[in-house]
Amino acid sequence: MKKLVTGCLSVLFFLTHIGFTSAEETTLEFAEEATSAILMERDTGTVLFDKNSHERLPPASMTKIMTMLLIMEAIDEGRLNWEDKVRTSERAASMGGSQIFLEPGEEMTVKEMMKGIAIVSGNDASVAMAEHLAGSEKEFVRLMNDRAKELGLTNTLFANSNGLPADNHYSSAYDLAIMGKALLQHEKITEFTSIYEDYLREDTSDPFWLVNTNKLIKFYPGVDGLKTGYTEEAKYCLTASANKDGMRMISVVMGAPATKDRNRYITEMFDYAYSQFELHNRYQPEDILAEAKIDKGASRSVQLVPSTPVSLLIKKGQSLDGLTEKVTVSDHVRAPVKKGDQLGIITLHQDGKEVLSQPLVAKEDIKEASIWQLMKRAKDALSGRAS
Repeated sequence: MKKLVTGCLSVLFFLTHIGFTSAEETTLEFAEEATSAILMERDTGTVLFDKNSHERLPPASMTKIMTMLLIMEAIDEGRLNWEDKVRTSERAASMGGSQIFLEPGEEMTVKEMMKGIAIVSGNDASVAMAEHLAGSEKEFVRLMNDRAKELGLTNTLFANSNGLPADNHYSSAYDLAIMGKALLQHEKITEFTSIYEDYLREDTSDPFWLVNTNKLIKFYPGVDGLKTGYTEEAKYCLTASANKDGMRMISVVMGAPATKDRNRYITEMFDYAYSQFELHNRYQPEDILAEAKIDKGASRSVQLVPSTPVSLLIKKGQSLDGLTEKVTVSDHVRAPVKKGDQLGIITLHQDGKEVLSQPLVAKEDIKEASIWQLMKRAKDALSGRAS
């Protein structure tokens, strides 16, 4: 285990914090007829409202948030390209519910399939993409559940890629918010989820009109995703994201009695967030905040940067208070080091209370030093002692 060496930065920053008001400390009442709901700020993960957010419930088509996340990760890793052709199996074409009416053997590009998933919640497109990526939907579901574990989701289990009713298929409002947070790290996803209307099969005699199932895309400023859901069991659900006034909010509603209700609940929560709070950004992922020494590395040190933006969510009009900032850096780090390896932590404290803690990661790869580099260093060290 790496030993941690603590070093306090000598500067004092004048920042503010929300007092980190939790849902339990407020008398807010939103989503009164929904089974569960949550309102979360994306960058800090601060929860502004919570109603039964850890209750296990059927997620319906909000399941596709994880499906889209795995697609985006495959794109970013180069395992998938937007123009790759995806063939539709008979099984994929047989899916009911929301669909883009794929025919067995029909081919569409990954980009077209993603439109079908993100805009109209195509169950057939979801299964076609699952089979294309993993060989079978069953294997893809295993990958979905593995990714859920990696995200620390304790109230999520998937049985399929599209959210059609199934035994042992559940999630929670909190878990869906965390999935949404992970998906939104892939900025290109909102190029799909924010489309209100589009077409597939445009070069045919029968183009297919796509209209987004999330009407807030059109009617609430800043909303650019993410996924609706409905089954008789789940009722009306929505995981929504909005980017406004330099702040991104995620809100989830599960078990609302009607479409108009889920939309109203989301807009009320967003109205509250944007009227009452603001985000103070301190550092971005490209900002160098520390340096870690590397033992037997091609370079003797590596620069450390935040893994995500370092931000504080504050109440509008709240007076500024001084926060102390502390950076903790790992000691005795041995090469090789990979870009993104956590080698430190940045924490902010106020009145002796920790109000923020985020990882600091290696800015670049550091390979092991060659034998010649090590010999030269040893020779230089001996020469230094001799002189």
